[in-house]
Amino acid sequence: MTTVIYILAAIIVLIIFLAVIAPKTYDVSRSIEINSSKEKIWPYLKFLEKQREWSPWSKKDPDMNTKLTGTDGEVGAVSYWNGNKEVGEGEQEITKIVEGERAEGELRFFKPMKSESDCYLVLEENTPEKSKVTWGFQGKSAFPFSIMLLFMSMDKMVGKDFEEGLQMLKTKMES
Repeated sequence: MTTVIYILAAIIVLIIFLAVIAPKTYDVSRSIEINSSKEKIWPYLKFLEKQREWSPWSKKDPDMNTKLTGTDGEVGAVSYWNGNKEVGEGEQEITKIVEGERAEGELRFFKPMKSESDCYLVLEENTPEKSKVTWGFQGKSAFPFSIMLLFMSMDKMVGKDFEEGLQMLKTKMES
């Protein structure tokens, strides 16, 4: 019986230790330079419906159900989606717009796993016909998800999708 108590105590100590050392936040972003003006690119960052045109997840499930509530491109607009297992279910709400420069939002995932993150799209002008777009998201890792982040990389999980989406935006803007 004492052996079982020691084993259980060791497991509890291990879980507590992992929870203490686990990352508490994550921040993933990617950037791309696009040979196009800020004015041409900005609508594809500001408007949720336009984001779908270059979203890698729209490509993964072209038949996903979507719904927009509120006024697209304004704070409070919400884009809801429900798709296949690669896309899941969730919504994105616009929380802040800095006209021509930055769009921020809150991502709420319902499936396959409940979570919330902050997302952002930043647009910078390098020259009148060359712009830089940065796409990212960040959030807090709650227990037990924080322990899982010790063994998997959020950057590897999402970074590739950001790169693919930004490349599709670049192709769209430069064609």
